[in-house]
Amino acid sequence: MPVLECDVEQARTRLADAGATVEAGNTDHEHWRATLGEATAVAYDGKVVIQGAQPTDIQAVLAGEGSGGDTGAVELYFDGASRGNPGPAALGYVLAADDGIVAEGGETLGETTNNRAEYEALIRALEVAQNYGFDDLDVFGDSELVLKQIRGEYDVNVPELRERRVRAMELLQQFEEWSLQHVPRELNDRADALANEALDDA
Repeated sequence: MPVLECDVEQARTRLADAGATVEAGNTDHEHWRATLGEATAVAYDGKVVIQGAQPTDIQAVLAGEGSGGDTGAVELYFDGASRGNPGPAALGYVLAADDGIVAEGGETLGETTNNRAEYEALIRALEVAQNYGFDDLDVFGDSELVLKQIRGEYDVNVPELRERRVRAMELLQQFEEWSLQHVPRELNDRADALANEALDDA
């Protein structure tokens, strides 16, 4: 449950401008509540507590107040996991900038294949990076198949993966510059751990 220390009235304005539904707080200690996507922000004195399935929906809006939304470059790490093929699956991702981790998360996906989980992890991470307003993106993953399909080096013969490739390409093209790099699993350990933690908690 992320907690952001901030000016809560400025945060309220930013969330309202982003299309969030803002309501009065439920208790005397809550200044207000805002819902955006699959996340809810609750404002207290000097801080906002973010709840819900997708906290990055709100974190992205409140990130870097005063930065004008231009947050430069980010490294994106993604991983999908499936216990069985198909089987229970989850995704994990990490966004890291020069000053540290910007956002990370793990989510369950229900029953699917490992390759589909890898695509879903990439897509979710790209959506988060886009929400944060990054311009340049270096993508790292340990799925050689997904990365080579995205680059066009491998054909995509499975229809549902073809759809996922199209979505990933649409998202990548929103960035000014981007690159894709294959890395060994040991260099993708945080995203892998987040996917497996999501499966363990399911």
